[in-house]
Amino acid sequence: MTADLDPRSLRRRFLALIALRWLPVGFLMPIFVLVPLSRGLSLTEIGVVFAAQGLVVLALELPTGGLSDALGRRPVLLIASGVAIVSMALFTVADSAAMFIVAMVLQGVYRALDSGPLEAWFVDATLAADPNAEIEHSLGRSSAVLSIAIAVGSLVSGGLVALHPIAAIDPLLLPLVVALFLHVVQPIAIGALMTEEPRPRNVDAIVASIRSVPSIIGQGLGLLRSSRVLLGLILVEASWGFAMVTFESLFPIRLSELVGGTDSAAAIMGPVGSAAWFASAAGAAGIILVSRRIGVARSAALLRVVQGATVVAMGLIAGVIGVVTAYLACYTAHGASDPMHTTLLHRQVDGPHRTTVLSMNSMIGQPAAAIGGIVLAALADGTSVSTAMILGGVICAAAAPLYLPALRQERARRITAEGPEAVALAA
Repeated sequence: MTADLDPRSLRRRFLALIALRWLPVGFLMPIFVLVPLSRGLSLTEIGVVFAAQGLVVLALELPTGGLSDALGRRPVLLIASGVAIVSMALFTVADSAAMFIVAMVLQGVYRALDSGPLEAWFVDATLAADPNAEIEHSLGRSSAVLSIAIAVGSLVSGGLVALHPIAAIDPLLLPLVVALFLHVVQPIAIGALMTEEPRPRNVDAIVASIRSVPSIIGQGLGLLRSSRVLLGLILVEASWGFAMVTFESLFPIRLSELVGGTDSAAAIMGPVGSAAWFASAAGAAGIILVSRRIGVARSAALLRVVQGATVVAMGLIAGVIGVVTAYLACYTAHGASDPMHTTLLHRQVDGPHRTTVLSMNSMIGQPAAAIGGIVLAALADGTSVSTAMILGGVICAAAAPLYLPALRQERARRITAEGPEAVALAA
């Protein structure tokens, strides 16, 4: 049971599950946009395909977050894993816009179910074992592990495309098959490593848990209405989600323009994507030292500006080396941003509503990414990929002032804990 585990054991299990969760994403990262492009879809169609995921998340994020808080994190993650397997299998064989859309709808269901339960389980269990635990350190490590898992997957994926070891199949297919296999392994690992206190298993108890979901959602929305800090954080996520399309979806297309084809871009994206996620891991690890000196909220705000600037640079720079350098810098800021933003979210909520608040954050991020995918892909089709990337970067940087309520709250907490003189000296 979770109660029998010390914080160190909980952290090891959490990091192992994080690594397995994101390793298949690494295999997909270099090719996810290039696969539908190679199968005949236009940039606008690809934007619509990936928007389907965000719209489904918008509809399901809060219900599934409330379900996780009410029913249990482990069973919801097991259901999510099953949906992921079906989604990945369909994406692997899709050959039309309609099939890709169905695959992404299922991916949206998976993302809605998967968003929050693992992290909420870890944070609650850790704080139960040690109420004074500094969770930002563990969240920083989890961001580093996440980035390394994606980096390793991207590197191997690019190698599989470049080497093309099975000549009889499309070079983009083998990474899809490996990612599907890893999705099959995930529920086994969840069942073995993620433990929870026993919950009633009779039908009446499950129905009661499901019926409590609207109440939990309502309480979570009440937190949003009553907290300017939480509202600002959620709006930052909207801007971040919109702009994320630039470096997740448009960058491989821009690279294919510069190198002359999707297969060449996919081969390059392997090592480049791997390097980017190692840079992200370094950012996640290094930002802990920076945030200790200048604060979590200030670090988060500065990183929004830095990341936006790197995206603009990717749109403005003409050479491959310069664009790749900006891409690596973008992912360094990206990896550093996530633990800062997540730590600020966790500060605003207690255990019973933790997954719901994380789901609200993801809920706004996914549809914002869907809107960004449609708008920026259409802009890229109508003008250029560079123009779309510049717009995304500006919107990313413009969100930095939304961290001001969190900055004021953090300063007030430090004054209470340390006294005004100590805070003034540190500033």
